[in-house]
Amino acid sequence: MTDATQTYTYTHADLAGLMGLMTGDEKHGPAATSTLDVLWVLYDRVLRVSPEGRDDPGRDRFLLSKGHGPMAYYAVLAAKGFLPVEWLTGFGSYDSPLGHHPDRTLVPGAEIGSGSLGHGLPIAVGTALGLRAQGLDEPRVWTLVGDAELDEGSNHEAIAFAGPAGLDRLHTVVDNSSATYARPGGIVARFEAAGWSALTVDGRDHEALYAAFTAPHPGRPHVVVARVEPKSA
Repeated sequence: MTDATQTYTYTHADLAGLMGLMTGDEKHGPAATSTLDVLWVLYDRVLRVSPEGRDDPGRDRFLLSKGHGPMAYYAVLAAKGFLPVEWLTGFGSYDSPLGHHPDRTLVPGAEIGSGSLGHGLPIAVGTALGLRAQGLDEPRVWTLVGDAELDEGSNHEAIAFAGPAGLDRLHTVVDNSSATYARPGGIVARFEAAGWSALTVDGRDHEALYAAFTAPHPGRPHVVVARVEPKSA
């Protein structure tokens, strides 16, 4: 079996092939592919976390709230050496650690178990608060949410709290691939009303994503709405 800590040379171009290793029912393929570019840019250029340092207190934390389509997440984790590529072919099988929803006790590098929508952002708020309480000012907390999750009240409570609390180590990416938000100004306006720094970008443009992810936002949490093509299935 491949050692998950060895150096990998996979690139973004390899991700489709890695995702193709995962077969079977209940794949939620469109839910996964809509997140692929966001996940790649984060793990390739932004997050300060590695397979060797996944338990380091100073690491960045990434929380996949949109956990019902984890194929892209698993592919990126495999490409970056967090888990063996050989695991991908067993995706969703009885004895595989790679379930249809990620399990943090089974998937190396996964910070939370997810799949039940609406929980990732509240957990991220608690994580940012916990790090602040411990005096850990360097780690950043990132969470990726689906746009439909924003119908959940738990997310709105988290949004409303994080802005006034000045959680500037908190970052959220909204995968905007299915929902149209009726609020004037769209999804960004909801976050801005609560005191967040907010940007909307093309969710397939790697340079635009990187610029948005690294934009300064002193004293405020930051959200990036990543727009991608509507799901076809």
